[in-house]
Amino acid sequence: MFPVMSKFPLGRILGTPGAVSTCREQSVSMFSLFQRHAQGDWGDVCEEDWALNDLALADGDGRIFSSYELPESGKVWVITEADRSVTTLLLPEEY
Repeated sequence: MFPVMSKFPLGRILGTPGAVSTCREQSVSMFSLFQRHAQGDWGDVCEEDWALNDLALADGDGRIFSSYELPESGKVWVITEADRSVTTLLLPEEY
């Protein structure tokens, strides 16, 4: 169970080995990234992806995608599947 108000169901919460390792190395809280995503802060996505996320919220269908810059270098993505069964933290190269 996710202890924050979420705008949509996150389903099962997962992290790829690369994303988990990178977050640990850079002292980034994975929980805070999932929290931002769950609350509708899509991070550094283009206008088109932002609009698609908002549409997915309104329709209750469609994947939801967030991108967050890391403090030292790189970025991580958080993706909630269209059926809301799984939300995954991953590096772009792991997609």
